[in-house]
Amino acid sequence: MQEMELVRLLRRKDEKGFEYLYTNYAGALYGVVSRIVIDRDIADELLQDAFLKIYNKIDSFDASKGKLFTWMLNLTRNLAIDKLRSKEMSQRRKSDNVGDSVYKLDRESTPSQEDHIGVRELLNQLDENQKQVMELVYFGGFTQAEAADELQLPLGTVKTRVRSALIYFRKTLDVR
Repeated sequence: MQEMELVRLLRRKDEKGFEYLYTNYAGALYGVVSRIVIDRDIADELLQDAFLKIYNKIDSFDASKGKLFTWMLNLTRNLAIDKLRSKEMSQRRKSDNVGDSVYKLDRESTPSQEDHIGVRELLNQLDENQKQVMELVYFGGFTQAEAADELQLPLGTVKTRVRSALIYFRKTLDVR
C-alpha cells in the first residue's frame, strides 16, 4: 500500500488502514520502544498507546515534512522517553537493581526489528563516533546531554555528531 493511501484510510478512520498499519509497523515500533523501556509489560503498553496516538493524531501528519514512518517513529520514541522520565519510572528505577537499569545499553549485535526497514544498514554506514551517539540517542532513549555524559564527551560534540548523521540520512534517503 502506498503511504498516501494509508494516510487517507487512517484519516477516514478506516479499519483496513489501521490493520495494515499495525501489521506492517508494530514490529519496528516495538523494537524502538523496547530499546528505551526494557520492561516488557510497559513496552507493550507503550506500543498500544503509540498506535492510539497515531490513530488519533493522524490529521497532524504533514507529508511535506517527512515520511509517515519517521513521524510515527518519533511519536513512539517520544512516548517511550516521556514514560522513562516519568515519576512512576523514576520510583521503579530506585527500587530496581543497578544491573537492571533502563539505561543499560544492549551492546551485543542481536538482530532487531529495525533491520527490515533499513535503519540498521544506515547506521552501519556512519563512522563509529556518529554510530555510537545515534545508538544512544535514538535507540537508547538518552538525551544528547545524557549521551555526552555516558560517552564522556562535550555536549557540543554530541550535538554535532547527531546533526551530521541526520544530514547524512537525509541525503541518503533523499528526504527534503
